[in-house]
Amino acid sequence: MSRPQRAVILGAGQGSRLLPLTEQMPKCLLDLCGRSMLEWQLRGLSQTGVHEAVIVTGFHPELVEAELRRITPQHMLVRTLYNPFYKLADNLASCWMARAELNGPCLVLNGDTLFEPAIAARLLAGAPAPITVTIDRKANYDADDMKVETDGDRLRAIGKALSAERVNGESIGFLRFNADGAALFVDELERTMRTPEGPGLWYLSAINRLALAGADIRALSIEGLQWGELDFPADLTQVRALAAGWLDEERASSPDASATV
Repeated sequence: MSRPQRAVILGAGQGSRLLPLTEQMPKCLLDLCGRSMLEWQLRGLSQTGVHEAVIVTGFHPELVEAELRRITPQHMLVRTLYNPFYKLADNLASCWMARAELNGPCLVLNGDTLFEPAIAARLLAGAPAPITVTIDRKANYDADDMKVETDGDRLRAIGKALSAERVNGESIGFLRFNADGAALFVDELERTMRTPEGPGLWYLSAINRLALAGADIRALSIEGLQWGELDFPADLTQVRALAAGWLDEERASSPDASATV
């Protein structure tokens, strides 16, 4: 399997559920212990060998571009792609805008998903499949979770409205595509965007349509690894705690860390 070298990060939204924190700042730039969500994501991708990222921007793109000039990891190529319809459409439209970037093995990452690098490493090392969706599992799922139904490692359905008896996991918003899977996804984006409801859908609606049509989509569990999603003000406590812990680990493993006296 050809290893993905490019990630598309969906960062066009304002994050209105985080107001007033996002009144003048995209949520991908919110501070998480001295680093933005975007900086954490790029560092995690770079550390696992992904050397190119395309950031789909929308709300205050100039702030994202300024941040990238400061935070882009060494030896990583990062570009932006502006979605002028971000106020009128959901993230399926952002994927559609970036469809030319989905022209081979690649990753798609939600702009509000904080992940430890081990998650990216597990996704990149996973069994070959046209499309792979990372999932986690927990005791209960709420209305806002992007729930999944699986049969073994086969993804059967994905969506927020799945009935409780069908749910056995949730998507964390991090996907891997091989060349054939990316082509399938782009074709479905094209079909879905031509429907009346298409622009208002999540991109995982296209994944669900493919799954229901019998496409080979695999679910990869990242249970036991650390991640968080930033949607609501209360989520900041969780993601900042994760970031603080990772910074402590970095400091402890640094060669110039102070020796115990």
